[in-house]
Amino acid sequence: MRVVLLGTAAGGGFPQWNCACALCAAARDGKLPSRTQECVAVTGNARDWWLLNASPDIRTQLTAGPALWPGPGPRETPVRGVLLTDAEADHVTGLAALRGAAGLKVYAPRPVLAALTPVRAVLDRHAPWEWSDSLAEGGFVLAGGLVVTAHPMAAEAPVYLPPRPSDDRWVTAYRVEDLASGGVLVYAPCVTAWTDTFDDLLAEADCAVLGGTVFTADETSTDRSTRGHLPVAGARGSLTALARHPGVRRIYTHLHHTNPLLDPGSAARARVNGAGVDVLLDGAEFVVGG
Repeated sequence: MRVVLLGTAAGGGFPQWNCACALCAAARDGKLPSRTQECVAVTGNARDWWLLNASPDIRTQLTAGPALWPGPGPRETPVRGVLLTDAEADHVTGLAALRGAAGLKVYAPRPVLAALTPVRAVLDRHAPWEWSDSLAEGGFVLAGGLVVTAHPMAAEAPVYLPPRPSDDRWVTAYRVEDLASGGVLVYAPCVTAWTDTFDDLLAEADCAVLGGTVFTADETSTDRSTRGHLPVAGARGSLTALARHPGVRRIYTHLHHTNPLLDPGSAARARVNGAGVDVLLDGAEFVVGG
């Protein structure tokens, strides 16, 4: 299974357009690499590609890598569809850029599909798409030989929606298995709490791409968009939990613009890398499984 990290920043990207913090200023000065908003592409056969979330930067991300370029026909694309982890704006607004591509398949939990009802109506007028419940029993098979199961992670509905009853299907993680190689990827860009279920998922994974949104809990007090995200550091942080899975390749993504992990020279980055966890740049590509 080939995996491409199309984008690795949290909502707003890095540098964020309306932020003059030291990290964003350094990125504008060219001292730190810029990052687009989080999105991943996977394939089991190098022909059929699937997007994990659809960021607002999806057009730029798709044109950056030749493997995802259109062809050989004038309107053909190797992109077969999108798997959504949630209904957050930075994960769904890229769907609009994909309009007009006939036959795409979109998988998402039922609450997310319901929240996107107005958007779905607009997109289907350009070209009919197939919309499916990602939490359907037994999972689903993707073109290219990938088998996927979705797993509820959190009950956090997007803030743009009116208040509604709690539902733990609002945020999900995906387990993607390559039938040919047996390689397993766990994709969870939004980690709000570490559960036994998530530990079980990682125990059978070869690689985990997960949210390292904020480094410390203090960052969650400065920006509403970071609240609810599990910090990397701390006794109950994700880095401590990841230490239980040394045999898994572990990669942090969805980095908020306040996160010191954005700076390769920071003590935070040294600590994370020293624990065997990667922080990769946009465009990084790797193989999961044999």
